[in-house]
Amino acid sequence: MELSRLGSLNALEERKECTFWKRWLGEEPASADRVGGVYDLIQINGIRREIKDVYSKQRRSKALPNIFFNSMLIVDGHETYSSDLHKCSGCLQRTVHTKNGDKIQCYHRHVLGMLSLDGGFPVLLDIEEQLKGEDEVAAAERLVKRILKNYPRAFRIVAGDGLYLRSNFFNLALSHGKEAIAVLKDEKRDLLKDARKIFENREPEIIKTKNKEIQMWDLEGFRSWWTFDKEVRVVRTIETQTVRRQKTGRKEKIMKEWMWATTLKKNIASTEAIVKLGHERWDIENKAFNEMVNTWHADHVYRHSSNAITAFWLTLMLALNLYRTFVNRNIKPEFREKHTVKYFSELIRGELDCYGNCRQRYPP
Repeated sequence: MELSRLGSLNALEERKECTFWKRWLGEEPASADRVGGVYDLIQINGIRREIKDVYSKQRRSKALPNIFFNSMLIVDGHETYSSDLHKCSGCLQRTVHTKNGDKIQCYHRHVLGMLSLDGGFPVLLDIEEQLKGEDEVAAAERLVKRILKNYPRAFRIVAGDGLYLRSNFFNLALSHGKEAIAVLKDEKRDLLKDARKIFENREPEIIKTKNKEIQMWDLEGFRSWWTFDKEVRVVRTIETQTVRRQKTGRKEKIMKEWMWATTLKKNIASTEAIVKLGHERWDIENKAFNEMVNTWHADHVYRHSSNAITAFWLTLMLALNLYRTFVNRNIKPEFREKHTVKYFSELIRGELDCYGNCRQRYPP
């Protein structure tokens, strides 16, 4: 179902008459209700072990680049479900203000961990549900601890957005020999105020490309983060990019400011490397959440329970890792660049259907 992007258990059940499934399973597949019931009770750690097993095989077969320093674990939260009407025992609740008054909304939120590799395709490692009475970072700490246990040598850097600029999160990374980097954007932070004052009196390093100019400031030794007892490094950029508006055809300059705090020293990572790592944090939005939701139906609730939602997400992560490995390692680059992700997934779906219906092509 996940590999062929069917998007629902009912669509899977409609293919019960497909000969392929009967041959593969030895019998007809279970109904949609039965599959949902199984995912209510399934042990999700078993799916996690399958994801780890695929990752180990990818490493052994050289499907992933063996670049330890340039590999980074990116963590971020995603709201997988929300409803004003339906709820389960694991639902979180919040008050939503509307013109008709306040109402209670139920939702589920998960934190996902993705391995970003320089020169390779991303690998989805694990996911953790946010529980009642805790915030996203608390769920992320549980997730990172489990990933550090299962993938101790897969990465060297842990990255997150501004929400993860917390001493307990940075200390967790350092205690396992990892480095940490997070967005610095809270204007109330003394660290940000001190960095701005110092950078105002320093000349930036400038990098120019065809349509972009980057001004960079980089300084180590900040101790203004009072809850963190170690020195941190702050990198700031002002990026000016020239774009042409499609509607008017006019060129326009867009300016953005970025700041990051990190434990990486200058003798380990240059300023340009920090800027690159900081921007790669967005890969979890573009190559994980956006693709999984818009192309692979990740936000579809196959069964409304905490265990089932997490298990279906892990199953999709397993399928997507297998799919990316197949496309990137078994299809020639020239052919791969001519087609979209949807094209190859449609081929997979067509082959499954054809296998079951074309007896002459695939005899028993």
